[in-house]
Amino acid sequence: MTHSKVSTEDKIKAGITDDLIRFAIGIEDVDDIIEDLKYGLSKI
Repeated sequence: MTHSKVSTEDKIKAGITDDLIRFAIGIEDVDDIIEDLKYGLSKI
């Protein structure tokens, strides 16, 4: 959502494509992160 106001042209210039996967990691348990990634990737 951080790029919702950016033009398509600017997104392309920055390498932001529709198939880009972005995620942020905080202090979650590593096993939770791995499971979340597996689940998310299984949906594409």
